[in-house]
Amino acid sequence: MSLSPATPFFMNFSPKPTRKHAAHEWLDYLRESEGLGGILAKTEDLAKLKTILGLALGRLDLEHLNSKIEAGWRSGAQNELFLLVGSASIASRLQQILPSLINELSKLGLVCSAIKVRVRPAAPAWEVKPRPDAQKREKPKGLNEVAKKSWEDLLNKLAPDSNLRKAVERLLQNKPK
Repeated sequence: MSLSPATPFFMNFSPKPTRKHAAHEWLDYLRESEGLGGILAKTEDLAKLKTILGLALGRLDLEHLNSKIEAGWRSGAQNELFLLVGSASIASRLQQILPSLINELSKLGLVCSAIKVRVRPAAPAWEVKPRPDAQKREKPKGLNEVAKKSWEDLLNKLAPDSNLRKAVERLLQNKPK
Protein backbone atom coordinates (compact mmCIF):
# COMPACT_ATOMS: atom_id res chain seq x y z
CA MET A 1 0.00 0.00 0.00
CA SER A 2 1.48 3.26 -1.00
CA LEU A 3 0.40 6.56 0.43
CA SER A 4 0.34 9.72 -1.49
CA PRO A 5 0.64 13.05 0.26
CA ALA A 6 -3.04 13.68 -0.42
CA THR A 7 -4.14 10.44 1.26
CA PRO A 8 -5.01 11.00 4.91
CA PHE A 9 -3.22 8.65 7.26
CA PHE A 10 -4.73 8.11 10.70
CA MET A 11 -3.20 6.16 13.53
CA ASN A 12 -4.79 5.05 16.75
CA PHE A 13 -3.44 7.84 18.90
CA SER A 14 -5.61 9.27 21.61
CA PRO A 15 -6.32 12.96 21.13
CA LYS A 16 -4.35 15.50 23.11
CA PRO A 17 -6.13 16.67 26.23
CA THR A 18 -7.53 20.15 25.91
CA ARG A 19 -6.25 22.89 28.17
CA LYS A 20 -9.59 24.49 28.70
CA HIS A 21 -9.75 23.88 32.43
CA ALA A 22 -10.89 27.00 34.14
CA ALA A 23 -9.25 28.25 37.33
CA HIS A 24 -12.39 27.65 39.34
CA GLU A 25 -12.34 23.95 38.35
CA TRP A 26 -8.86 23.59 39.81
CA LEU A 27 -9.92 25.40 42.99
CA ASP A 28 -12.84 22.99 43.30
CA TYR A 29 -10.42 20.09 42.93
CA LEU A 30 -8.14 21.52 45.62
CA ARG A 31 -11.04 22.11 48.00
CA GLU A 32 -12.17 18.50 47.59
CA SER A 33 -8.69 17.07 48.11
CA GLU A 34 -8.13 15.85 51.66
CA GLY A 35 -4.77 17.39 52.51
CA LEU A 36 -4.77 20.28 50.07
CA GLY A 37 -8.31 21.36 50.95
CA GLY A 38 -7.29 22.31 54.48
CA ILE A 39 -4.24 24.18 53.27
CA LEU A 40 -6.26 26.06 50.67
CA ALA A 41 -8.95 26.96 53.21
CA LYS A 42 -6.34 28.26 55.64
CA THR A 43 -4.65 30.26 52.87
CA GLU A 44 -7.96 31.79 51.81
CA ASP A 45 -8.74 32.68 55.45
CA LEU A 46 -5.36 34.35 55.86
CA ALA A 47 -5.84 36.31 52.62
CA LYS A 48 -9.27 37.47 53.81
CA LEU A 49 -7.79 38.40 57.20
CA LYS A 50 -5.02 40.41 55.51
CA THR A 51 -7.59 42.26 53.38
CA ILE A 52 -9.79 43.13 56.36
CA LEU A 53 -6.73 44.18 58.37
CA GLY A 54 -5.71 46.47 55.48
CA LEU A 55 -9.16 48.06 55.44
CA ALA A 56 -9.09 48.60 59.21
CA LEU A 57 -5.61 50.14 59.03
CA GLY A 58 -6.84 52.36 56.20
CA ARG A 59 -9.67 53.66 58.36
CA LEU A 60 -7.04 54.56 60.98
CA ASP A 61 -4.82 56.28 58.37
CA LEU A 62 -2.15 53.60 58.75
CA GLU A 63 -2.60 51.71 55.47
CA HIS A 64 1.13 52.16 54.77
CA LEU A 65 1.84 49.61 57.54
CA ASN A 66 -0.22 46.84 55.93
CA SER A 67 2.62 45.53 53.77
CA LYS A 68 4.91 45.36 56.82
CA ILE A 69 2.59 43.15 58.88
CA GLU A 70 2.09 39.38 58.79
CA ALA A 71 -1.22 38.46 60.41
CA GLY A 72 -2.61 35.19 61.69
CA TRP A 73 -4.70 33.73 64.43
CA ARG A 74 -2.80 32.82 67.56
CA SER A 75 -2.82 29.06 68.03
CA GLY A 76 -4.60 27.81 71.10
CA ALA A 77 -6.32 31.14 71.75
CA GLN A 78 -9.82 31.95 70.60
CA ASN A 79 -10.33 35.19 68.66
CA GLU A 80 -6.80 36.38 69.40
CA LEU A 81 -5.00 37.92 66.47
CA PHE A 82 -1.22 37.67 66.13
CA LEU A 83 0.67 40.39 64.21
CA LEU A 84 4.30 39.86 63.29
CA VAL A 85 6.15 43.04 62.28
CA GLY A 86 9.65 43.82 61.08
CA SER A 87 10.67 46.56 63.50
CA ALA A 88 10.14 47.78 67.04
CA SER A 89 8.86 51.15 65.81
CA ILE A 90 5.99 49.50 63.91
CA ALA A 91 5.22 47.29 66.90
CA SER A 92 5.14 50.33 69.17
CA ARG A 93 2.82 52.21 66.82
CA LEU A 94 0.46 49.26 66.61
CA GLN A 95 0.46 48.85 70.40
CA GLN A 96 -0.73 52.45 70.71
CA ILE A 97 -3.76 51.89 68.46
CA LEU A 98 -4.78 48.35 69.48
CA PRO A 99 -8.16 49.30 70.99
CA SER A 100 -9.07 51.33 67.89
CA LEU A 101 -7.84 48.54 65.60
CA ILE A 102 -9.93 45.92 67.44
CA ASN A 103 -12.94 48.24 67.14
CA GLU A 104 -12.42 48.78 63.39
CA LEU A 105 -11.96 45.05 62.80
CA SER A 106 -15.24 44.31 64.58
CA LYS A 107 -17.02 46.94 62.44
CA LEU A 108 -15.73 45.09 59.37
CA GLY A 109 -17.13 41.79 60.68
CA LEU A 110 -13.96 40.27 62.10
CA VAL A 111 -14.47 39.12 65.68
CA CYS A 112 -11.25 39.74 67.57
CA SER A 113 -10.97 39.98 71.36
CA ALA A 114 -7.22 40.63 71.63
CA ILE A 115 -4.18 41.33 69.47
CA LYS A 116 -0.60 40.32 70.22
CA VAL A 117 2.14 42.22 68.40
CA ARG A 118 5.62 40.73 68.10
CA VAL A 119 8.78 41.82 66.31
CA ARG A 120 10.13 39.30 63.81
CA PRO A 121 13.70 38.30 64.66
CA ALA A 122 16.16 39.71 62.17
CA ALA A 123 18.17 37.31 60.07
CA PRO A 124 21.78 37.20 61.17
CA ALA A 125 24.15 39.30 59.11
CA TRP A 126 26.94 36.78 59.63
CA GLU A 127 27.49 33.21 58.62
CA VAL A 128 29.25 30.46 60.52
CA LYS A 129 31.95 28.93 58.37
CA PRO A 130 34.48 26.25 59.24
CA ARG A 131 38.04 27.36 59.69
CA PRO A 132 40.12 26.91 56.57
CA ASP A 133 42.62 24.77 58.47
CA ALA A 134 39.97 22.68 60.29
CA GLN A 135 40.81 19.50 58.39
CA LYS A 136 44.56 19.99 58.92
CA ARG A 137 44.34 20.06 62.70
CA GLU A 138 45.22 16.89 64.49
CA LYS A 139 43.64 15.80 67.70
CA PRO A 140 45.99 15.94 70.68
CA LYS A 141 47.84 12.71 71.35
CA GLY A 142 48.08 11.87 74.99
CA LEU A 143 48.32 14.23 77.91
CA ASN A 144 50.42 17.36 77.86
CA GLU A 145 53.05 17.74 80.58
CA VAL A 146 50.87 19.86 82.88
CA ALA A 147 47.94 17.42 82.71
CA LYS A 148 50.21 14.42 83.20
CA LYS A 149 51.80 16.00 86.28
CA SER A 150 48.36 16.85 87.73
CA TRP A 151 47.14 13.26 87.32
CA GLU A 152 50.36 11.91 88.87
CA ASP A 153 50.01 14.29 91.84
CA LEU A 154 46.44 13.08 92.36
CA LEU A 155 47.62 9.46 92.10
CA ASN A 156 50.14 10.03 94.90
CA LYS A 157 47.41 11.41 97.18
CA LEU A 158 45.01 8.48 96.74
CA ALA A 159 44.84 5.41 98.97
CA PRO A 160 46.59 2.33 97.50
CA ASP A 161 43.39 0.21 97.50
CA SER A 162 41.11 2.96 96.09
CA ASN A 163 39.05 2.31 92.96
CA LEU A 164 39.76 5.88 91.88
CA ARG A 165 43.52 5.21 92.16
CA LYS A 166 43.16 2.16 89.88
CA ALA A 167 41.24 4.24 87.34
CA VAL A 168 43.88 7.01 87.35
CA GLU A 169 46.65 4.39 86.94
CA ARG A 170 44.83 2.97 83.90
CA LEU A 171 44.42 6.47 82.50
CA LEU A 172 48.14 7.18 82.83
CA GLN A 173 49.11 3.80 81.35
CA ASN A 174 46.84 4.07 78.29
CA LYS A 175 47.85 7.56 77.20
CA PRO A 176 50.93 7.85 74.97
CA LYS A 177 53.78 9.85 76.36
